[in-house]
Amino acid sequence: MRTEWVSKRTGPVVTQMYYARKGVITEEMLHVAKREKVEAELIRSEIARGRLIIPANVKHTNLEPMGIGIALSCKVNANIGSSAVTFEVEKERRKLAVCLKYGADTVMDLSTGGDIDGIRRTLLAECPVPVGTVPIYQALTQVKNVNKLTAADMIDMLEHQAQQGVDYFTIHAGVLVEYLPLVKGRITGIVSRGGSIMAQWMIENHKQNPFYTHWDKVLEICAKYDVTISAGDGLRPGCLADASDQAQFAELKTLGDLTKRAWEKDVQVMIEGPGHVPFDQIEMNVKKEMELCHEAPFYVLGPLVTDIAPGYDHITSAIGATMAGTAGAAMLCYVTPKEHLGLPDEEDVKAGMIAYKIAAHASDVARHRPGARDRDDALSRARYAFDWKEQFRLSIDPEIAQGMHDDTLPDEYFKTAEFCSMCGPKFCSMHINRAVDDYNKKLDEDAKKPGKRGLDVVQS
Repeated sequence: MRTEWVSKRTGPVVTQMYYARKGVITEEMLHVAKREKVEAELIRSEIARGRLIIPANVKHTNLEPMGIGIALSCKVNANIGSSAVTFEVEKERRKLAVCLKYGADTVMDLSTGGDIDGIRRTLLAECPVPVGTVPIYQALTQVKNVNKLTAADMIDMLEHQAQQGVDYFTIHAGVLVEYLPLVKGRITGIVSRGGSIMAQWMIENHKQNPFYTHWDKVLEICAKYDVTISAGDGLRPGCLADASDQAQFAELKTLGDLTKRAWEKDVQVMIEGPGHVPFDQIEMNVKKEMELCHEAPFYVLGPLVTDIAPGYDHITSAIGATMAGTAGAAMLCYVTPKEHLGLPDEEDVKAGMIAYKIAAHASDVARHRPGARDRDDALSRARYAFDWKEQFRLSIDPEIAQGMHDDTLPDEYFKTAEFCSMCGPKFCSMHINRAVDDYNKKLDEDAKKPGKRGLDVVQS
């Protein structure tokens, strides 16, 4: 196949997959290749086979393209957005700024209250990373009651948000009416907001999921703007007891079937995953997604590995996220300390971002991605050299790192000394180890002398 290059996407189909399958490297593919330090042909070929996506709506004009796929570094999404209880535009702007400061690779606007269009316009105008939404949220707010929501309302909302510049949609097309009896016996039932809305709509209207029955129209809109489908896991488990059940995997198989249909129309897809999963089931869940969904990128929420820590679920979920990323998940959706408790504020967003950047980085190290450990090694060398400034610069949160170091030291002299307040000058192991360095240096020098070899040097 002859590889070409194109700088502008035009025509009735403008998706990255469309061009990739024609052997064309787009400007976005080239940008991602440089960012990830891989060959552009790798990006093109992975997109062509559906194993990598670049969410890049042609209407999102200030976008800095990024890729999501197992061939690239593990990514992190941050959820923000208003609720019916609190819906200040400025508050969402501040949360967006925190997301970007701490390295969010994508941001989802999950607004359900206030001026939703206004909030989204503001976020898109200020957000250089891909923006995702759950369109049914806004569709429902416009009609108030789910029984007044029509299939046309849902499809029209996709077109509306695509025109705004949204880069990927969460669409719960795999929640089918025949799967609803499968949730019987669950402790927490259907915990996905979008999934529960679809379930209620089907029950009240006595009809099948309209996104499923109108899937071709969904694909037509996505192909027109290059909106990536994030196939929503509406039947994901909301507690450990409900994990890996019939309902979850029935939906996953349907999402795999819908993925193949999307690829036939050159529409990019990633698959959303659980949720709450015992640690020992996480790898199996990732492998099952790869099997049923043909290796489409997997985008997981956590998963949380225990249910007993409200207020600390950024930690319980980051543990699971690290395992998921190591097993092959391409993107991790952060969880904040407010999960299950309330709408996150800026501090919650920061805590979630930090926890998940650590999880994603740990996954990259565990998968032996080229260069993944370089920063760790550089920080370790700076730590051993007592180069505090370099330690702080390389840390994931320099302000916190420096503050914790400086706060317990009395003056500037101690702040630059070769010890910290934990051990002091007499008990610092790295300072003491200088004697071991000197000893080993002497051994090396003695070993070069005639007649001194190996154990003889040590014994002498």
